[in-house]
Amino acid sequence: MTTSSKTLGDWLHDFEREAFRLETLDDYGKSGGVAAYQAFLAGEPQPEDYRTDSWVTTVGDAVRAGKRMYRVHILARPLTDYLRYELSWGYRRNMTAGEEFFILDTTERENPIPNAPDFWLFDEQTVGAMTYDGDGKYLGTEFPGEDQLSTFLGYRDTALAHAVPFPEWWAEHGE
Repeated sequence: MTTSSKTLGDWLHDFEREAFRLETLDDYGKSGGVAAYQAFLAGEPQPEDYRTDSWVTTVGDAVRAGKRMYRVHILARPLTDYLRYELSWGYRRNMTAGEEFFILDTTERENPIPNAPDFWLFDEQTVGAMTYDGDGKYLGTEFPGEDQLSTFLGYRDTALAHAVPFPEWWAEHGE
């Protein structure tokens, strides 16, 4: 059920304090950045339009305005090709704009939130629950009502409690 008159894109520009993202998939390869992903797989350099993508501007503008953008990715090793791409190119690029990343590695432990969906949480008040098909293609975002907010806050808090900062994780497990 959609309970927001704003789109996900609106919320990514209009939040006031913080935007948190939980990522749960091993492959988002059909959801954008396909040309950059193909370049990564081919061992080519990052395309210029990837390095200067509008997301970098969105993050940079938010961080310069004193807002926080951060995310946790739940994953297990060995990394899929897509995760190698996302972490080595995407996260490292986005960190230069000020986005913060954390990894909840389930390689040697159970996932503490196995049924959590991908979502954005804005200002601890609005949730955008994202859906994808089996190939990692983004299908859309629903905005659950306030009655589900505590569930998503719990997902965020649990993910952060079990995650480590990306630079620390990457230093140990990066490729």
